[in-house]
Amino acid sequence: MQNERRQAASRVTAGVTFAARLEFENIRHDFGPDAETLRDLSLTAEPGEVLCLLGPSGSGKTTLLRIAAGIESQSSGRVLLNNREIAGPSVFLPPEQRSIGLVFQDFALFPHLTILENVKFGLTALSREEAREEAMIALARVGLQHYAKSYPHVLSGGEQQRVALARALAPRPAVLLMDEPFSGLDSRLKDSVRAETLDVLRQSRATAIVVTHDAEEAMRMGDRIALLKDGRLVQAGRAEELYLRPASLFAAGFFSELNVFQGRAKGGAVELPVGRVAASAHQDGTELSVAVRTSGFDVSEEKGETEARIVSRRYLGVVELLELAVSGSETPIRARVRCGALSPQARDIWLTLRASDVLVFETGGENA
Repeated sequence: MQNERRQAASRVTAGVTFAARLEFENIRHDFGPDAETLRDLSLTAEPGEVLCLLGPSGSGKTTLLRIAAGIESQSSGRVLLNNREIAGPSVFLPPEQRSIGLVFQDFALFPHLTILENVKFGLTALSREEAREEAMIALARVGLQHYAKSYPHVLSGGEQQRVALARALAPRPAVLLMDEPFSGLDSRLKDSVRAETLDVLRQSRATAIVVTHDAEEAMRMGDRIALLKDGRLVQAGRAEELYLRPASLFAAGFFSELNVFQGRAKGGAVELPVGRVAASAHQDGTELSVAVRTSGFDVSEEKGETEARIVSRRYLGVVELLELAVSGSETPIRARVRCGALSPQARDIWLTLRASDVLVFETGGENA
């Protein structure tokens, strides 16, 4: 532990020369007439911010990253770096001229090169001594300068990820792109490596775009999150905006486990098997999809709004996961409740909805 503290204390905190604004303007991309991967997507990463691209597999996240890096060409639209077009109808700068760094999902370290040689690899414009100095600064920034003469195979997965980060930061890019950089790490390592990476990004002051399919990871890392689906931008904003005010049922489901009910607005409300929900923004007769987060139930063995019977319960440490049978619902309702909220022998209980965990959308529309 003392050794780790000494390493952390010795890390270099030098930053890049500047951070840049990276803009995607009406980007389209396809692999053929029936394989459109990006559909008129516009998005901006502001100088110095960490922007997380979030979405399911096939949503276009990695393709957008490859277009920014210059590995892939868009079908139409423009990419601008500080208002300068770097990819468009008449301009296409090669990757080495873009001042954009890229950390691959598998780290892509060269096994036959030392750690120092791996980090020096992209510093071809510098003299040998200057390249060595910059590479050592980058390694010190991630706390691995003592491994300079070692080879990748002696490092753990988390250490290899930090070497890949150092290699990408060594040329001091204006923008750093990271494609699911933690997906290959043991779940126990992820938290610490993520925190270290975020600390390095803050110190370097580079604009960063991080691709992930994990909503919690995006919320932990991102100053802003851009949620993609089928090549389109669904919603962009701060984590609390997307969680508290999702633009669609899809967005809500990406940030929370949901129970979804169908109903019809009547008298400013909608009746559900678990209670009455306000729907004053919708005209009578409007078909609604109502999402209730699994965390959205208060439970009691004595009183509440709706009777329920416990079908199953699973102990998860801090919380219990309940499956509940409720009159009027064809499928079991799922609830996450604090451990100890119910006695071990509880079977018939009461539920009360928390309004803050209820989200109402019109059925069949863009926001369904």
